[in-house]
Amino acid sequence: MDRNNLWAPWRVPYIQGLGQKSPCFLCDYIRMPSQDRENFLLWRTAHSVVVFNRFPYNNGHLLIAPLRHIATLDQANSDELHEMMILVRDCQKVLTPAIRPNGFNVGMNFGRCAGAGLPEHMHIHVVPRWDGDTNFMSVCSDTDVISQSMIELYDQLIDLSRQRHLPDV
Repeated sequence: MDRNNLWAPWRVPYIQGLGQKSPCFLCDYIRMPSQDRENFLLWRTAHSVVVFNRFPYNNGHLLIAPLRHIATLDQANSDELHEMMILVRDCQKVLTPAIRPNGFNVGMNFGRCAGAGLPEHMHIHVVPRWDGDTNFMSVCSDTDVISQSMIELYDQLIDLSRQRHLPDV
């Protein structure tokens, strides 16, 4: 019987890192403003950052995180909470004309058992969705198909952000 293979070597670092204690990549990115493009860090604001998820569920999957290394909502102050919600809105504002999703999932995971890949630094997921985007690849083979390169979309969102003066915080 012939087998077809779908190669996704970019997932190896994620798979190999599961269960290992590693430095906080968000804190690393925050400390390296000169490497924002390489780290796919889209926006910096007074209290937060917006960065592409390197292991996305869908094209345009963004993470919004406070600058402070905190794990839970009760550790966040009102300014951080308010700004992160404004950034959820602004992410939708720039993703909508760029990739035309039909909707969005917005959510947070607290604790590894709840699905948090980085439980020590809270963050909000903004995941663009399209009608019918859950197909046999994700349902049957636990494989995500990403249709656009991250660097191409990063450049597009930077350009749209400048045109629309986003983030608006």
